[in-house]
Parts: sequence; C-alpha cells; structure tokens
Amino acid sequence: MDLLAHATQSSEPLAHRMRPRNLDEYIGQDHILGEGKLLRRSIRADQLSSLIFSGPPGTGKTTLAQVIANRTASHFVSMNAVLSGIKDLREAIDTAKKLQKMSFQRTILFIDEVHRWNKSQQDALLPWVEKGTIILIGATTENPFFEVNKALVSRSRVFQLLALNEEDLRKIADQALTDKQRGYGRWQVEFAEGALEHLIRIASGDARSLLNAIQLAVETTPESFPPEEGSKISISLATAEESIQHKAILYDKDGDYHFDTISAFIKSLRGSDPDAALYWMARMIRAGEDPRYILRRMLILASEDVGMADPNALGVVVSAASAYDRVGMPEGQFHLTQAALYLATCAKSNSCMGYFDALQSVGEEEATVPNHLRDPSRDKKSFGHGRGYQYPQAFRDHWIAQQYLPGSLKGRIFYQPTARGYEGQIQHEVIRRRQEQLELMFAQEPENLSFSPLDEKKDLWIRRTQGALGPRRRLLQTVVDSMQIRRADRILLLPLRSSGLFWELYKKVPEGGLTAIAENAEFQDLVAFSLEGLPEAERPLIVQGALSETTIFENEHLAGLYWEHIVVDGSYKRDNELLIDPFASRLAKQGWITGCVPLPGYGSRLSNLLEDRIAKDLFDTVQKAEDAFYRKKVVVPEKRDFEQIKGLFLKDWRQIEIEEQLVPSSHWLKPWLADQNGSWFDFICREISSDAARSLKSTIERELPATSFPWRRKWLLYRLQQTD
Repeated sequence: MDLLAHATQSSEPLAHRMRPRNLDEYIGQDHILGEGKLLRRSIRADQLSSLIFSGPPGTGKTTLAQVIANRTASHFVSMNAVLSGIKDLREAIDTAKKLQKMSFQRTILFIDEVHRWNKSQQDALLPWVEKGTIILIGATTENPFFEVNKALVSRSRVFQLLALNEEDLRKIADQALTDKQRGYGRWQVEFAEGALEHLIRIASGDARSLLNAIQLAVETTPESFPPEEGSKISISLATAEESIQHKAILYDKDGDYHFDTISAFIKSLRGSDPDAALYWMARMIRAGEDPRYILRRMLILASEDVGMADPNALGVVVSAASAYDRVGMPEGQFHLTQAALYLATCAKSNSCMGYFDALQSVGEEEATVPNHLRDPSRDKKSFGHGRGYQYPQAFRDHWIAQQYLPGSLKGRIFYQPTARGYEGQIQHEVIRRRQEQLELMFAQEPENLSFSPLDEKKDLWIRRTQGALGPRRRLLQTVVDSMQIRRADRILLLPLRSSGLFWELYKKVPEGGLTAIAENAEFQDLVAFSLEGLPEAERPLIVQGALSETTIFENEHLAGLYWEHIVVDGSYKRDNELLIDPFASRLAKQGWITGCVPLPGYGSRLSNLLEDRIAKDLFDTVQKAEDAFYRKKVVVPEKRDFEQIKGLFLKDWRQIEIEEQLVPSSHWLKPWLADQNGSWFDFICREISSDAARSLKSTIERELPATSFPWRRKWLLYRLQQTD
C-alpha cells in the first residue's frame, strides 16, 4: 500500500503535492491572513461565514479552501463549476440537510470557478445559504461583484488575493526543494546563478506556474527520474529558460482585466503620465484589444478631461483615428502613440462637466425662453416675440451684455474656465463679460441683488457642514481620516478610554482587527458587554493591563501580534517615559503610530468669558494667575522627544482646533470653582483678597450660565512611521 501511495503521489504535479496542509504552511496573502487578521481568526476558531475568494490564477484560492477543509469539523464538499451542475448541487444540499438534522453538523460547500455557473445555478444555492444549511466558499478569477449573483455576494465576505511577491515565491520554491516527502528534498538540487531568479520573475506572482516550471526543470535534467537518493541535480540558466515560458497577459475583453486596464490607461492620461499611458496601451494592444476601442476612449477623454484647456486635442485624436483607419496595423500603432502622448502631455480641464450641471437644472425646473430670445418670424406682431433682442455683431467687439438664461436661472454659473492652457487666455474675458451681464440683470431687478440659486445651495451646504458634527465627533473624524486606514489593517488602541474612538476604528477594519488595552476594568466590561451581539471571530480584542507594565506583551492574546497602526489616545508619557517606546517594536513593516494629546489652555480659557464682566485690574490679575495654573497643570509635548525615537520618523506634528458653542452650566463650572488645593479657583485666590474672590465666584455663577460663548479646544496630533 505504501509503494502504491508513493507511486500515486509521485505522478501528481508538484503544485498539487506541495499544497499547504495548514495555515502555518500557507505562504503569502498576509494582508488577509496575517496574525490577528479576521480571516485567520475565523479559520482557527472554525467559525466561518460564507466567503468568496477572488484573485489571479496561482494565488492560493483553492489551496486556502483546502486548508479550511483540513481545519474544520464541518462536512466539506468540493465542486468545480465547470464539471459540476445542478444535479451535483442537489445531492450536496440533500446531504447537508440530513447532517444538519441528524447531527447538527454544518456543511461547507467549496465551488471553484464559481463565476462559471449561470444565474439559475447560482440562484439554486441562495435559499440554502440564507437558511444556513450551507456555508459557501467560492473561488473566482473574476470580479465577484459583476460575475456572482448579487444576493450571494451580499451574504458573503469577499477577500481579494493578490499576486504573490518575489519573496513569497522564493519561500515556496525553497519549500519544494527541501521537502523530502512531497518535494525534491531527497536530492541535491542546485540552480545556476540567476536560474531560480528567472523562474520566479517570469512566474509573475503565480505559485502554480513556478512549481510547474521547477518540476519540469528538475525532472528533465537527469537522464532518468528519479535518480538515486542524494544525487546532485544541477539546473542551468538555459534549462530554466526552457522550463518556463513568458506568461500570456491575463486579459479578458469582457471581464475585469479589460476594464481595469483601460481604467489605468485613462487615469494615466488624465494624470499626465506619458510613461504609464504608453505601458497600459501597449499591454492592451499586446493582449489583442481593438485599437478602435482605445481611440474611442481617447476621443471621449479629449473633451471630458482636456476640453477647453487645449481644444486642439480633439482634432489630434480625430486625425489619429482617421489615419489608423487608412493605415491599419501594425503601422497604425504610431498614430495611437501620437494621440496618447499628446493627451498625456497637454493641459487639462474638466470644465465641460458644466453641461451636466445645466442638464440637472433642466430636470429640476422647466424654464421658459425669455421673450427677446424667441423666434420673431411667427409671433412678433401678436406677442412681441424677439422684441428687445440686441444683435451682438452690430456692436463693438461683436458683443453686448444681455440676458440669455431663463429668468428663473439668472445668475446661475455652469462653465468655470480654468487658468490652464487655452482657457487661461480666455478666462479673464469670460469672467468680465459674465460680470457685466450680472450687473445688467441686477440693475433691472434690484430686489434680486442678494439672491442667487447657486450661492443659496452653497450657503446651505456650509451651514449643514458646520453644524453636522459635535466637537468630539469632529476630532475623532480628523484623527481617523489622517491615518489612511485600509480595511485589512490591524490597529492597537492605547488605552481604551473612549468608546467613540474605539467604534470609529473598529468600523474601518472589517477584514483586519482591532486590539485595545484597557486600564479601567469597569470601562472594559462596559465595552465588552456591547460586543456580545457580534460573532466571536469578529469581535475586537480587549486586553486588561497597565500600559506602564513591561510585562504587557506576555499576555497570551498579544503574543506574536503586530499592527499596522498604533493609536495613543491622550497622555503620551508615563512616569516621565514615552508611552510609545515599548510598543514601537510591535509595528508591522512601515507601520504608523498616531497620537492625539489635549492642550488645555491653548484654546479658550475661563478668563476669556470674564473680560467684559469684571474690572480691568482684576481681569489682569486673573489672567496672570491663570497662566500659572496652566503652567503647573499642563505638560506640553516637546517635538524633539519624538524626533529622537529610534526607528521612527516624525511625519506629522500639528495642532487641531475645534470650536463649539458653550453655555456654561453649574455642573460644568463646578471643577473650575472647587474649593480645593490646585483647582483653577485656588490659583486665583492666591493672587486676590478673599472678598474679591467671593465676588468673582458670585459673578461667574450668576452671569455665565445664562450666556452662550464660542469655546475653542486644541489638541496636538502627531504621526510617526517605522523606518527600519
């Protein structure tokens, strides 16, 4: 039996034999499978929901499904959408129902190339996925949002697998060359200089292609294979080159790669990068894209993104398209190139988009044609159509200010000329003429001087923006927006003191993970209680402990964890030591530390509310005592402390100011006026008489609660990035 098994295994492709059997053997895709990431936690806990893996061939989609099969206690069924149909699906569903009813065992159904099933086949899955009878794992090389039933996608987590980098491919190659059971570890396989590197480079992120090439190179080099155990197998560069062919460009004219590549081409033209534009165009031509399709897209861009900044651009592309029709391929590539280079290097303006603002106005209201612009040939005598129209050609400069827009749209602006290219030459003249027309309109109807539909909408937007968020919410949004968080990132929050920041960060990393260290046990329990409704694998990790403890990383939950972001909420020092020092070593490569420190006294102070309510000499004394209070109480971060941290580079150092309307309540005033050592009022009392202090306190308690004040708060935001 062992000989038979060995013979069977030897006949299998190396790529099949070397498939990882567990997560520890799986190489690559750290952005979704790194330690602490959601998918890794879910697989370990055997608490999977429906999943869809998308990505190029050879990135490990089927392999990952096999790892799940080896790990799970659920019944695992594997199908290939090309070979299996409705009959096979019904059998799998029937088995799943029986297992669920008899032993409460779940069923995981893996469908490779799930996009190859038609809509009716995919629809047959839907009710069983909804009921939980089946947990679906789909694998596809296409964009699942276009190729997979929308109802299935909405009930699944979608994970994108990326082409493997050269470091990952080298690990896979080393694994195959050293494994004695499944690979070639029983022989001394040696590659000539550059041979293995050539295989890795040409594989272009495809592990299957690399392993197939290694198998061909290794097994065709000896006169017969397998040779004696321990034999030396030397593979030359020429053999390596023969073992792997240049990969065909992955391109489907109706699929994702078509749309992604043309998108990259257009964005390169729009971004004025001629090198990138030529590369993406060459990639499309090499893959067999119709050059006329590329020319059509350039014709659109010539008006949409170049427009009036260079009106000649449209003529250049039209001429190139005409020349291509006459010449054809391959010489027509010159005309394609000339058009692309012109568009990539000319001035840009999207002012033609003003048409769509006008189109929206047409949809919002049906305005009538002004009387002086109407056709006079039919109703001039009866209705006075055309009366009052001034013929521009009869005036100096062939222009005269008069109203052309409908009366209900007076003052509306649709075209905004930029200062780029040709538009820069006409901008001043367009604005001057527009101003003369506006002055004419408003002179005729003075009651409309303060009215403009466009300004009215802008003012409404400003009011809504200013009043939409509370001060704390605006601060959180500023901090989180500065971090540029990716969905699969891991974040460490130090410490857990604000549920607002905690949930704001959690929402940003649905495929990553959030870890928080809680120093306050009661606050930890409160947040943990709110997490009970989440599946265990999706819950953030909350660890109890003091940040100043050097043993914090000995906690079993934190062992081996690294984070792309570490967020420090509040104080940046403990016992005169920088809080971030012990945590910096747990940053992922090029990770970030972001901190936000309150700066009391740098914004509004209580004395600001008293300036017009107390005598000048008393006010000056209060301000002086208040300065002493803040000098004593506030520890101001020093920039040099952060600039000297080894392995971290200070990338951002700025103050954030947020203003709110404050009505000081008695509860708000209480800590300020507390009769205790070190309070704000205590510092004031040290500088004035007891009678003056009582009078001051009475004034504050009587007058301030009845008034609304603008109150400014300031915070320091700092960001450091790992440089090692």
